[in-house]
Amino acid sequence: MTRRTAIATITGSTLALAACHKKRNMEEVHDIDSFAHPTQVRVKHCSLDLTVNFHDKKLEGSAGLNLVRTDPKAPLILDTRDLHIDEVRCGKYQDGAPASSYAECKFTIGNRDPILGSPLTVNLPAGTDYVLIQYASQPEASGLQWLEPHQTAGRRHPFLYSQNESIHARSWIPIQDTPSVRLTYDATIRIQANYAQALIALMGAEHQGSGNGVFRFSMDLPIPSYLIALAVGELHFRDTGQRSGVYAEPPIIDSATREFADTEKLMEAVEDLYGPYRWGRYDLLILPPSFPFGGMENPRLTFATPTVIAGDKSLVSLVAHELAHSWSGNLVTNATWSDFWLNEGFTTYIENRIQERVYGQEVALMEQVLDRRVLDKELREFDKRDQILHIDLAGRDPDDTMSEIPYFKGALFLRQMEEVFGRPTFDEYLKKYFNHFAFQSITTATALDYLRTELLGDYPRKAKQIPVNEWVYQPGLPAPAPQAVSERLNAIRDKANQWAAHETSARDIDTANWVTQEWLEFLQVLPNPLPPARMTELDQALHLTRTGNDEILDQWLLMSIDSGYTHAFPRLEGFLLHVGRIKYIRPLYVALMKTPKGQARAKEIYRKARPGYHPIAQAAIDKIVK
Repeated sequence: MTRRTAIATITGSTLALAACHKKRNMEEVHDIDSFAHPTQVRVKHCSLDLTVNFHDKKLEGSAGLNLVRTDPKAPLILDTRDLHIDEVRCGKYQDGAPASSYAECKFTIGNRDPILGSPLTVNLPAGTDYVLIQYASQPEASGLQWLEPHQTAGRRHPFLYSQNESIHARSWIPIQDTPSVRLTYDATIRIQANYAQALIALMGAEHQGSGNGVFRFSMDLPIPSYLIALAVGELHFRDTGQRSGVYAEPPIIDSATREFADTEKLMEAVEDLYGPYRWGRYDLLILPPSFPFGGMENPRLTFATPTVIAGDKSLVSLVAHELAHSWSGNLVTNATWSDFWLNEGFTTYIENRIQERVYGQEVALMEQVLDRRVLDKELREFDKRDQILHIDLAGRDPDDTMSEIPYFKGALFLRQMEEVFGRPTFDEYLKKYFNHFAFQSITTATALDYLRTELLGDYPRKAKQIPVNEWVYQPGLPAPAPQAVSERLNAIRDKANQWAAHETSARDIDTANWVTQEWLEFLQVLPNPLPPARMTELDQALHLTRTGNDEILDQWLLMSIDSGYTHAFPRLEGFLLHVGRIKYIRPLYVALMKTPKGQARAKEIYRKARPGYHPIAQAAIDKIVK
């Protein structure tokens, strides 16, 4: 296999169109989740020089910002959240580098908004195009988690990792924290001397060298601030291909490498569909179990939860999803968080196409069936305003509106277009879309304009079958939305119904070759709640309380709460104390809070578990367990 070109060739006419769209977007985008005014002054490059202080749980150092000034009289306005700003100096770029001398700049820090943090306003002298900010983050920074040794797999050394999405970069970098602004960056990360030999630093960027606890990185492709990523810990590395590999703590590096051995195959599959991978390398970092999400698609270095290490590659859809973000999300990015579905709906659709290409159609269909069940459930439970793809976030924290709806409803929208126009035509459209908007951030309006011009307009009769405005701007699902059918899951559903009707014994159910999706189907279609005696029968036959698969365990623990199956409660407490993935823990706490006894148990467990959760998870569970 030959190494593919990192940066695709784009024709001159496409570049001209892209520049036109970029200018238009910069003029039109107003991100309500940022204080910045990038149409007046925009950050185009950031140089970080930070020391990792594990003792005080702070990042300390500087951020140098190279500016483009459209309005020479306007100040620079940056997003911050609880940063300690020591000083701000202004200077000018000379011969491609900042001048050696700076003048101190006047700056103000505005009132703290509970969602957005505080604006940092810097008065820029005439001619200034470079600002150097000396600052420190705080131990409670919402975008950082500082783990004690006992919270890691190795239990010997501390660990630090960042999570910037949605608006948490501002908690450790003074920056224009909006996806509408793309910038390049370089970084020097210094580890305290007492940890310099044991720990390494990683970023979602190209490694430029290291020595004596100092690590240097560079990202020369423009990305939004939420994709800047940092991790520091005791980490080992294994190759999984020419362009891919896995970083993990020593106790799990071998199991992680086996689980993600197909990464290179996944990369080749999506390249065949939608064009070359443009980011150089694709590595995975397996984080401690407190990581609040399944994965985070930082360019060149996806962060992933260890809860997807199932031993049978049945949860590798997470890697397919995060890899797909290298096209939808990282390459073409939502301009605001109201446009989040442009990232996640496209990515979920591509994820499923990757799975089909590598693991077969039936695996892809099983995922579609399970995804649709989750979507239907959320559409029943969520307010109508939160069922809309182009969501209104006025006065709301973007994190509070996170759900599976932009993922699965967005993917269904694309799947309907695939069905109507045919795969070859729709794949060609997506390939054009990614090339046309490469390295840009776009709004829903821009994306739909392009759809109407480049696809719907060419097939007016077929286009009438696609109710675009209903998909994007209305709650619920248009009728008829695509509905997948899986013969394998149908067979599992029959087994579940037979057992529920007392037509068969749990010990007679052959689960030897089941994958995770089949286990989930079996459990999800059973009546809920079940009598404790029936839960006991299932557990004794299928050993569900002792399963090592977190996806199956989470479903079983939910059933145990609803059914009052107390035998599983010790495992429930251990799970909540050990795992911080919001997808798992939030439904469990919600289920516990439905009864007085459950509330007491939830509060007692959360009191012990909360210090080990990421700040984003803490914020989510605080709203439930009050």
